[in-house]
Amino acid sequence: MLSRSRTRSTSSLNGSSPTPLVRRTSSHDSVKPMQHIAPILLLDNTINPGENSPSLWARSVRVTDYVIVAGSRTRAGAYVLWSCDIETLEGAQFVVRRRYSDFVTLRDKLKVTFPRSLASLPALPPKSIVWKFHPAFLETRRQGLSYFLSCVLLNPEFAGSTIVKDFLLHEKI
Repeated sequence: MLSRSRTRSTSSLNGSSPTPLVRRTSSHDSVKPMQHIAPILLLDNTINPGENSPSLWARSVRVTDYVIVAGSRTRAGAYVLWSCDIETLEGAQFVVRRRYSDFVTLRDKLKVTFPRSLASLPALPPKSIVWKFHPAFLETRRQGLSYFLSCVLLNPEFAGSTIVKDFLLHEKI
């Protein structure tokens, strides 16, 4: 419904006669109640974790140290084991040791299982054939692996998956 309520003078702007000001009132068709929309349910699983919130269970995670496992005297076959310290919401602490290749497998499996969550899955630190056992390279890699594992274990979508549980509980995933 249109109603003319007053006029506005535009003669000072362009020298023409006053133009009427038109106001529009709302019609029944433009204001419809929002029906058939499901309510949004928000759950805070960090307060009382338990049987109903198996996906949120880690309080903190850090890759704290590494050990170079020697192959032969020339280091052929040598590899690095990374110590991952994990604390649960209940206060329990445990350590798992994994190779870099285990992290690669974990990330690959998470990419396939959660294709819509790739933005939440950071890249792993790069490989280096030349600097593989150099302390500065290993420290940089430790920091990158720590960041990666924190992003995975502190994300409820990833942390509750069997892929992550297998990574933590089994030697090979």
